[in-house]
Amino acid sequence: MSKMNAVGWFDIYVNDLERATAFYEAVLDTKLEQMGDPTGESQMMSFPADVAAYGAGGALTKAPHAGPGVGGTVVYFSVEDCAINEARVVEAGGVVARSKFSIGDFGWIVLIMDTEGNMFGLNSLK
Repeated sequence: MSKMNAVGWFDIYVNDLERATAFYEAVLDTKLEQMGDPTGESQMMSFPADVAAYGAGGALTKAPHAGPGVGGTVVYFSVEDCAINEARVVEAGGVVARSKFSIGDFGWIVLIMDTEGNMFGLNSLK
């Protein structure tokens, strides 16, 4: 078996899919796309992804079996300069939990609470 990246996919669980979609589109300056759920149980909006590129794809997911909240998992989105995205958070309805800070050779991070109560991060090299 060939080696694989540790993460193959992620779901960010939400209560209000429309509100969460608007939040992530504003903060990340991107467009999410509606996607089908093979089980028919969930509503999903996927983040842009290129299966040939480094990293994992994922979606905002409204599901009967899971909900949003702060837990032991944090998804970090790669961006050009996390300060630019951080500046969009409050207007989009979120909260900056920890403003841009250095992680040494690995760049910079911002920690954010989204409109649904989930914590996520932004990571950039500048």
